[in-house]
Amino acid sequence: MIRTVESEQHVSAPVLAAYSYCEAVTGQQARNFAYGIRLLPTPKRRAMSALYAFSRRVDDIGDGALAGEVKAARLEGTRALLTRVREGSVAEDDTDPVAVALAHAAETFPIPLDGLDELIDGVLMDVRGETYETWDDLKVYCRCVAGAIGRLSLGVFGTEPGARGADRAPEYADTLGLALQLTNILRDVREDAEGGRTYLPSDDLAKFGCSAGFNGPTPPEGSDFAGLVHFEVRRARALFAEGYRLLPMLDRRSGACVAAMAGIYRRLLDRIERDPEAVLRGRVSLPGREKAYVAVRGLSGLDARHVTRRTVRRRA
Repeated sequence: MIRTVESEQHVSAPVLAAYSYCEAVTGQQARNFAYGIRLLPTPKRRAMSALYAFSRRVDDIGDGALAGEVKAARLEGTRALLTRVREGSVAEDDTDPVAVALAHAAETFPIPLDGLDELIDGVLMDVRGETYETWDDLKVYCRCVAGAIGRLSLGVFGTEPGARGADRAPEYADTLGLALQLTNILRDVREDAEGGRTYLPSDDLAKFGCSAGFNGPTPPEGSDFAGLVHFEVRRARALFAEGYRLLPMLDRRSGACVAAMAGIYRRLLDRIERDPEAVLRGRVSLPGREKAYVAVRGLSGLDARHVTRRTVRRRA
C-alpha cells in the first residue's frame, strides 16, 4: 500500500507563493491536465501542480528553438536542480518557485523523484532526434515521458488501505501513461512532422504504406492511413483497459482526477478513430463543456465502478 498525507498542514507564506505560481502555470498551459487536478484536495492539487510546472519546464526546453547542444545543457541544468530537491538543499526563500514547490511536495508525499530524471532522459531523446523502429522501441520513450508521470502522480495519490492488488498500482499507472502518450502521438502526427519528428514506429508506417511521412493535410499517396490510425487506436485502447485497473485502488477524489484526465484522452481517441484524417488537418480537441462532463463523470465514480465490475467478472 502506498500511503500519502491527506490532512492540511501549516504551509509557510513563501511555499504558498511558490505553489500559487505552479498552479498558475498549470491553469494557463495544461489544456487537459488541469481538469483532473481541480478535483483533488488542496495538498494533492498543489503537489500535482508542482510536478506539472517542473515537467512543463523540461518539455519547453525540448520543444524550443535553441540549438541541440544548448537544449542538452539546459536539461542537465534541470537535472542539477532536481538533485538539489532530492538532497533537501532548496530553501523556502529560493528564487525558483518551481524548486520550492517541488521540494515541499517531495517532503509531504512519497514522490519517486527518479521519474523526473526519466522525463529528462526522454526529452533528451527528442533533442537527439531519435526515431523508433518498433513498438517496443517506442515504449521506452513513452515510459520516460509519460509512464514516469503516472508513477510520480501515484506518489501523490497513494492507494486505499486494503486495496486488492495495490502492489501493481505503479505498473498500472505507468501503462495508463503510455495510453495517454500514444493518444498524444496520434493527435499530433502532423504537428510533429512539421517539426521534423516522427514517433510512430517505422515498422507500422511501412506496414500501412506511410513511410513517406505526414507533411500535408492528406495521407501519403497510395497509403492506408486510416488502417494505420485504427491499428494504433486499438493498441491505445488495450493500454487504457489495462491502466484503468488502477482506479479502484485510489480514493474517490484521486480516482476522479485520473478518470477525468484519462477520460478526456479516451474521447480524443474516439474522435480520431471516427475521422482519422482529422489529425492531418489540424489539432483534434474537445470543447470545454465536454471536458467538464468527463470530470463530473469521474467525480461520480462511474468509471471506477465499471472497472471494478469488469475485473470481478473476469475473476469469476
